Amino acid sequence: MLRPTAISVSALDDSRILVEFDSGECKIMDVKPYIKGEWYGKLAEPSYFKTVRTNGYTVEWKDGQDLCPDELYYCSTPVH
Repeated sequence: MLRPTAISVSALDDSRILVEFDSGECKIMDVKPYIKGEWYGKLAEPSYFKTVRTNGYTVEWKDGQDLCPDELYYCSTPVH
């Protein structure tokens, strides 16, 4: 079975995102561990963090920061 892909995403408080996958699952991903260095450090700015969007495969931000699709799916927590 192929890993589900992200079809929608919303920025939440505390550097988390809510992702809906094409399988119908909704999961929350804590992005805080990725916010390091010059490139991903931009995500620390709340207004920039809110620019997150799906790209038909995973999630990304307006300057191109993205998350590995496998990590996005397998390292996020299901919403019940």
